[in-house]
Amino acid sequence: MNKDLLIKINKAVVMLSLFIVGFMALLFKEFKPLILGYIFGVAINILTLQLMNNSINKSVAMQPYRAKKYARANYLIRHVIYAVVLIIAALADYLSLLTAVMGLSMVKISILFLGIIDKDFYK
Repeated sequence: MNKDLLIKINKAVVMLSLFIVGFMALLFKEFKPLILGYIFGVAINILTLQLMNNSINKSVAMQPYRAKKYARANYLIRHVIYAVVLIIAALADYLSLLTAVMGLSMVKISILFLGIIDKDFYK
């Protein structure tokens, strides 16, 4: 992936997340578990985006058979990471599972948001 594209996506995630965290703080009386769960999910989602970027860049230079195995292994690793995050969020009293799930989807939401706002984003 293009480094500028990753920076643009990460900025959009941070900006939307700041808005959502502020909204949660104003809307809910007990907001600490909500915000911590959300930040946990967003942080893991940004890290898995970086992991996906590194995986794509490495697999492009490999032979097709090795690239397929490498891509499948990294796909499995990312899903294991998501499962561990969701299990931790479900078991920890200080994290909200709902907001952790919301945080895990913020990169996707930010990409859709950038596609609406920035006319040249998909080019």
